[in-house]
Amino acid sequence: MHILLMGPPGAGKGTQAARLVDSFKIPHISTGDMFRVAVKEGTQLGKKAKEYMDAGQLVPDEVTIGIVKERLMKPDCAKGFILDGFPRTATQAEALDKTLADMNIKLDRVINIAVPETELVERLTGRRVCKACGYTYHNRFNPPACENVCDKCQGEVFQRGDDREETVKKRLAVYQSQTKPLIEYYSKQGLYSEIDGEQNIDKVYSDICQSLGRVAL
Repeated sequence: MHILLMGPPGAGKGTQAARLVDSFKIPHISTGDMFRVAVKEGTQLGKKAKEYMDAGQLVPDEVTIGIVKERLMKPDCAKGFILDGFPRTATQAEALDKTLADMNIKLDRVINIAVPETELVERLTGRRVCKACGYTYHNRFNPPACENVCDKCQGEVFQRGDDREETVKKRLAVYQSQTKPLIEYYSKQGLYSEIDGEQNIDKVYSDICQSLGRVAL
């Protein structure tokens, strides 16, 4: 099973990816993880990527797609994968298609977990973190027993800068502008499925499995 998983920050993509990994016994591969591994292993492409990252520059598409190919050729991807965070543009999607074709692989499904912006803003801005131990809370879903005090270590619970409303809205706007061309690209190929991410976790997972032609386990 070869899956491309999409979804904005706060959509619950990580939770669903973990369940798919357990069910299908295939790896969840994020762009960030791929870069970290390539750099750590000191591959030729990893070294190139590090040069750009150290200089504060974007890693060029040709380097990124090379790192993706290296990762997908590893033995744990023999039965499939869940690709997350790449591609981000239609140009990258075309490069991915070519790479997969060279490997005699086709994507089975492109799944987008969609959640309205108002809900995403509430989910993301409600997050709070303990300064001392790093435990994560949420004002709506999992608040500390005593406001701004960690249940675990009594440290100060605070809101990170990137969880403030203005920053969150900017992140979401960037994501939506990047994603629209990808949705069009994969819809034309008949691969695209949109899942309602406002449903409960089990229903979201069931709908994902249904889009893959599988029964939820």
